[in-house]
Amino acid sequence: MTDFAYTVSAQAHYDAAHFLRNYEGKCSRLHGHRYVVEAALQAAELDDSGIAFDFIDLKMALRGIAEGLDHENLNELPQFQDVETSAENQAKYFFEELCKRLPEPMAKGLLYARIWESPTQWAQYGPASAPLPPPQRPTG
Repeated sequence: MTDFAYTVSAQAHYDAAHFLRNYEGKCSRLHGHRYVVEAALQAAELDDSGIAFDFIDLKMALRGIAEGLDHENLNELPQFQDVETSAENQAKYFFEELCKRLPEPMAKGLLYARIWESPTQWAQYGPASAPLPPPQRPTG
């Protein structure tokens, strides 16, 4: 028998500059992106109001984290002093921050955090079984 679950996802965006310190190539120079961050939660059951999780709670948590990165040089922020500012590390940062900021039932259902740095380039952090994204970043 197959297990089924409800998945709820929300997005936020932020504009930021960065460079990769230990990289040889164009990305070693200061440049910027209009990042889109997406996170998804899974639940096996719905609550009495017929929802798995409140979109507003997830969206507000994402926005709160994104606001701390918006219009910043990521390399100058304390959370990226010991790691590269790659999309992969940003996805891990969002995942870990969401685990801290979301109420426990939501944090336990966190499936992934995904960073789109362009419409066709993304990085994702979460359990290895988390789903892959569609071929292009959603617009909106």
